[in-house]
Amino acid sequence: MEMTVGLEELRQRLRLENEPKEKIDQRAWKVWTINGFVSFLILMGLALAFNNYAVGIMFITEFHGLLAYAIALLYAPYGMAVAPWLAMRFWRFEVREEELETQHGIFIIRRHLIPMIRVQHVDTEHGPLMRYFGLATLYVTTAATRFPIPALPKERAEELRGEISALARVSDEDV
Repeated sequence: MEMTVGLEELRQRLRLENEPKEKIDQRAWKVWTINGFVSFLILMGLALAFNNYAVGIMFITEFHGLLAYAIALLYAPYGMAVAPWLAMRFWRFEVREEELETQHGIFIIRRHLIPMIRVQHVDTEHGPLMRYFGLATLYVTTAATRFPIPALPKERAEELRGEISALARVSDEDV
């Protein structure tokens, strides 16, 4: 509880003016937790393979095998709890008539302001796990890069895709 209060207090002190208002869907936490668990299983499999096949070869000792297990075990709480919680807490976005704004990050806050006139195309993407939970990631592409808005409800992602596409067409007509 103390950590939560400390983070919220820090967030209040560092609060930026005119932060984007919309958050990503709460179901994203489940998706990212499952992804963290799968990553943990892969790391444990790699550690097991390393321990069984590489130990004894060259300068790799049993200590190195145990170190591989320790790294995988240390990753587990971060990948399954901390990273999903932090992403849920600090992702924001807002679609306006003239621009799209995204914000994410904890200590280093990244804010992207994407003028609608620069939008080339808008995509949605959802893998099997996201589809199961009814979520999708919206990608807004400009000439420079591709900006994601993760874990939106599928209907909201489709709605935003159409809205941004329409606003980008209007911006192109104004030029």
